[in-house]
Amino acid sequence: MNNTQLLALLLLVVFYGAYYKKTLLQKKKGIKTNQLGIGNKNQRTIRVEKGLRIASMIIVPIEVISILYNQSQEQLFFKNLGLILIGLGVVFFCMAMWHMRDSWRAGIPATDQTELVTTGIYKWSRNPAFLGFDLTYIGVLIAFYNPVLLVVTIWVMVMMHLQIIEEEKFLKLVFKEAYEVYCQRTGRYLWLV
Repeated sequence: MNNTQLLALLLLVVFYGAYYKKTLLQKKKGIKTNQLGIGNKNQRTIRVEKGLRIASMIIVPIEVISILYNQSQEQLFFKNLGLILIGLGVVFFCMAMWHMRDSWRAGIPATDQTELVTTGIYKWSRNPAFLGFDLTYIGVLIAFYNPVLLVVTIWVMVMMHLQIIEEEKFLKLVFKEAYEVYCQRTGRYLWLV
């Protein structure tokens, strides 16, 4: 195993480890973090959330296998670019979880009361956690490219985008004008987009 592979695996451990740690901490408080595909939601939302759940479970072993079996040191520029994007993804994701505090959920909460967070990293992105996922997925793809990883990465990113659209509908219903104002001043992914 070379240093590029080792660093990529370490970054993925931090990324996914942070998610699972947050899930466990919220569970101790009686909060069910992962609500993908469960609860009383419309059929489209259930389909999108179940698709995202499946895609996000499949991509993890594909990423690990891609990292472990791509030992090429060629294209060092792409390896380094990929590692930088993975690192940025970890930072965005961890900051998003930290700023969201106990309002953090995966999926649309059927009954939980949450607050609209618009400060911290949420001042620059309405979806910094999804941006963190996307940067991580793109980084792994660039550094350890293979056709299977490409297909799965596109699939999971499309499912995440569809999930964002479903969540936006929900947030407009719950937070009404406050969310509309937030959408006008803050981009879906970054301040410009």
